[in-house]
Formats: sequence, C-alpha cells, structure tokens
Amino acid sequence: MNPLPPVVRYLAYAGLIPFIGLALMVQLAPTPMNYLSAESIASYGAIIVAFMGALHWGANLQTLGKPASGDRWIDRNAWIWGITPALIAWVALHIYIPVSLIILAATLVIQRNIDKDTYTYYFTNDDARSAFLTMRTRLTYIAAACLTWAALVILFVQN
Repeated sequence: MNPLPPVVRYLAYAGLIPFIGLALMVQLAPTPMNYLSAESIASYGAIIVAFMGALHWGANLQTLGKPASGDRWIDRNAWIWGITPALIAWVALHIYIPVSLIILAATLVIQRNIDKDTYTYYFTNDDARSAFLTMRTRLTYIAAACLTWAALVILFVQN
C-alpha cells in the first residue's frame, strides 16, 4: 500500500502534463506556436524548480520559534538551499531558451540528488519518505527529459 495520499500522487503526476504537452508542441506545432511553447516550457520549468526548492522552507517552518537544534542543515542550510533553485531558475529565464532548458533540467536532477539525503529531516515515516522519493525521482527524470528534448529540438531540428 502506498503511504502517500492519492491527492498527492494525482497532483504530482498531473504536473507532468505541461512538460510533456509543451515539449511535443515545441517539436510539432507550427511557427510561432512552437516558439511560444518553448517560452512556456521554460517558464513552467522555472516555476517547478522554484517550487521544489520552496519545499525546504515549508518543511523547515516547524522549526521557527524553537531553539536552534545544533544541526547545520535545519538551522541554516535548508533555508539557503530553499531559495537557491529559484535564483537559478530566474537567471535561466534571462538567457537563450535552449540553454535555459538545459540549466533547468540539470537543476531538477541536482535538486533531486541533494534532496534524497535531506528528506530524512522532514519525514518521520520511512515508508512515506521512500514512496515520496520514488515518485520524485520519476517526476524529476521525466520533466528533465522533456526540458532537454525541447532544447534539442530547438537547437537541431528547428534551425
């Protein structure tokens, strides 16, 4: 039995719809819709990158008003890591779209690799943590593949 509530799973996997749909549109839609789709997938990717960082702030809010734990991650690093992806995403939106898409894809994968170790701070149930990380891994690699696919289409197919 999956310890994650159905609403969490449904909403998380539904979040792939824009990635898949927009990547397809970058490749298949006529101009100018393909270019609008490229801008849209970059924007959506940036939002998701920022959201994944913000999870750390949300999870760490429970520590506010309590004495410092003495754990560097909880007391300091989680707050810093929570905003870093948003800053990377913001910068990525200001550069050539294919490069932006690759940066966003790489950021998602890097976040997942860092987060697999940091989730131990936020989950009290190992089964829930494992199920969430499994879901997160699937979502990350599909989203990153869509971002990369769109970048490659722009670089090699549309030119």
